[in-house]
Amino acid sequence: MAIVETRDLTKVFKQGQLGAVNDVNLVTREGEFMVFLGPSGSGKTTLLRMIAGLEEPTRGDVLIGGRVVTRLPPRERRIAMVFQSYALYPHLSVYKNIVFPLRAQRVPKEMRRPKVEWAAALLGIGELLERKPRELSGGERQRVALARAIVREPSVFLLDEPLSNLDAKLRASAREELTQFHKRIGTTTIYVTHDQVEAMAMGDRIVVLDKGIVRQVGSPREVYDDPADTFVATFLGSPPMNLIDHGDVLVGFRPEHLLPAALVDGPAVALTARVTGVEYLGNERVLYARIKDGRFAEQRLIGRLPSIYQVEVDEGEVVRLAIPERNLRYFAKDGGRRAEPRRVAWE
Repeated sequence: MAIVETRDLTKVFKQGQLGAVNDVNLVTREGEFMVFLGPSGSGKTTLLRMIAGLEEPTRGDVLIGGRVVTRLPPRERRIAMVFQSYALYPHLSVYKNIVFPLRAQRVPKEMRRPKVEWAAALLGIGELLERKPRELSGGERQRVALARAIVREPSVFLLDEPLSNLDAKLRASAREELTQFHKRIGTTTIYVTHDQVEAMAMGDRIVVLDKGIVRQVGSPREVYDDPADTFVATFLGSPPMNLIDHGDVLVGFRPEHLLPAALVDGPAVALTARVTGVEYLGNERVLYARIKDGRFAEQRLIGRLPSIYQVEVDEGEVVRLAIPERNLRYFAKDGGRRAEPRRVAWE
């Protein structure tokens, strides 16, 4: 295990343009599963590639285990990387794919098979060693790629969207397998994804990136419940956080906290809204509405109402809604950063 650190890490692909990655300062914890999360073009893969040594920084440094590795090639960084495509050799058996890095490292021949069999057993693919990649399912290919990575016993794993080629059902099971795998080996891992469900389910901490800038670093609960700015607030969550223009401040609240007033106990902000649409999703209903009160009229709201609440809400209906005060978040209109709490009313 090792700690990964970046110091003012920056990558500019074209002079005069905003960098793909800008002055990123991060420090992992030893054995942590850290997730880089952001939309396409946010710089998450470029940042990972600089840590791996596959992309040269414009400025700044990368440290692994306290050692500056910025100018070292990937093979000297004691890292292992799993790519989105898995990058398996189609003409080689599973065994030969897994053993390949050991041959490259000139590991003695008598030590190779035990290492391969150990890695294959850890990932439950011991019976697949003589097959070719084309004979495997997507999940099995992903596990072969992981076995090829761990057989080197690296200090750090770098994973670049390794589940993105799997269908939705297989992704859910592969996500659980990968999480359990990390718990067993305990190696520091950095994982890149644009999928917030993956990030929330797997990450010890999440690094939210936008246009090459780190917007927030925190646990899944921290980035979801207490977003640092309006980008994080609206990027995380489906549907995203509601943001209501309240003069010099934006008032934010998650859709699951917008409920019929009769269901809310304790201090709350109440408002009247007209329901413009209802989506029935089995375990919940998504409500679309517009505020009818005062100068805030016609601002759009989205609510999530669990089916456990036996409350009927129909399109076109005017309803009384409320948000518990403890669930309100405030953001400056200028720049979108978190602001101090204040009293609000929509009536």
